[in-house]
Amino acid sequence: MSRVIHVFRQPERFVAGTVGEPGDRSFYLQAAEQARTISVLLEKQQVSVLAERIGALLQEVNRRFGQELPESQDGNPDTDPLAVPLEEEFRVGTMGLGWDAETRSIVVELLAVTEEEIDESVVLDDTDEGPDALRVFLSPPQAKAFAERAELVVSAGRAPCPLCAEPLDPAGHICVRLNGYHQRSPMTD
Repeated sequence: MSRVIHVFRQPERFVAGTVGEPGDRSFYLQAAEQARTISVLLEKQQVSVLAERIGALLQEVNRRFGQELPESQDGNPDTDPLAVPLEEEFRVGTMGLGWDAETRSIVVELLAVTEEEIDESVVLDDTDEGPDALRVFLSPPQAKAFAERAELVVSAGRAPCPLCAEPLDPAGHICVRLNGYHQRSPMTD
């Protein structure tokens, strides 16, 4: 079966979002352009890393190519929920990130999890062989807005334990800093 690459050259929306309650959330990235919407499932850590790397790439592009850094989206952030029905296209395994100087865009590529080892030449390439992919071209302001929202989505989970930084459940948790003694949650005090 040949590879499917979903390309969004001028997305109206590219956002991170979740489904479920803190502690039991599923993380999604969703791209929308015209009447087409694609959603992919990934891990919380992948969302966090992608947001961080986009910020770093924007800084590097500014330094090397003089591309102006976009302003923060404080005035008009996208806080809308993910579009429904939410149908997962695939689970993300490998992520790629790049700068397209021709279109002056950040390129995000998300590859499906696969059993086979992925040759890095498959990332950001249109070869017929390889895992399915979602490729999104983002203007620097869109990339900045994505990174800001992604950081908010990741941080909206459970509060960290003040001793060990592990997430607190409403009933508390077993804190490694207390040698396994039960730590009560400040939410129930």
